[in-house]
Amino acid sequence: MQGTFKELLETSSLGRELGNSTLVTEFILMGLSDLPAVRFSLFAAFLLIYLVTLVGNGIILLAIGADSHLHNPMYFFLSNLSLLDIFCPTATVPKMLENLLSENNTISFAGCVLQLYFFVALAGTEVFLLAAMAYDRYVAICNPLRYTLIMSKKLCLQMTAGTWITGFLNSLLHTVLTFTLPFCKSNRVNQYYCDIPPVMALSCASTYMAEMVVLIVGGIFGVGAFLVTLVSYIHIISTILRIRSTEGKHKAFSTCASHLMVVCLFYGTTIFTYIRPSSSHHPDQDRLVSMLYGVITPMLNPLIYSLRNKEVKGALKRMIIHKWH
Repeated sequence: MQGTFKELLETSSLGRELGNSTLVTEFILMGLSDLPAVRFSLFAAFLLIYLVTLVGNGIILLAIGADSHLHNPMYFFLSNLSLLDIFCPTATVPKMLENLLSENNTISFAGCVLQLYFFVALAGTEVFLLAAMAYDRYVAICNPLRYTLIMSKKLCLQMTAGTWITGFLNSLLHTVLTFTLPFCKSNRVNQYYCDIPPVMALSCASTYMAEMVVLIVGGIFGVGAFLVTLVSYIHIISTILRIRSTEGKHKAFSTCASHLMVVCLFYGTTIFTYIRPSSSHHPDQDRLVSMLYGVITPMLNPLIYSLRNKEVKGALKRMIIHKWH
């Protein structure tokens, strides 16, 4: 993979001469504010959010690893979600914090390539993982007697490996297509991190092919994962509604309530960010909205699981009691 990036950098027209103009060798990330007082306040706020994200997801990982009661498919997938919620903001937030503190918003070309690659890879992996988690809840509620047979350790490992591999290969395709474009218009990325749309907007060549690949490949994978999630929950809800006792309905719904909230939060913020008319986009608003799924959602996920899930709360209590005894 490092070789791919090195080859990409060497073959790209960036950093070479085109006519009489020198092409872009670094990018300037448009921060959230240019006012010194506001920048420091934003630095403090996002540093706190980032630390809460790391600690919250780290505690979930420790609780699942330490408690044998949670060594099952549902919590295996949850531990992967917590890893993603640690890695995803780590791809963008440290650089944003550095820029807020130093007031130097530049990022090297290689740094921009890596940031875009890992952010898109991790966000894509989360889409696929949420679909796998939805299927796991579907089997648990709609086929409870066959759950342990269907959701075997081997299948869980295959599904998880598939989500990570697909996410990273998908991102590699988009990253190569984006950064082999010539950039000579400007080097000001209209976002606080390197993302596909704002970086493509800086190209002085046609981006039609790259945009179509993003639309088609991203659409196939994204819509496919969304449909798996949607169909799973249609079956889950219809099964729950057929349960006669109120207690049975509540027990069945409680097993998937946390995941459903995370799915709604992730898809809601992502759709609001990307699937809007171009006329409704505003640079400053877009930067703030992107914070929702890139920074805020990873912080909220462990809170949702720790507050809504009795087994996780029990594991956390046992971990704390064990720590103090």
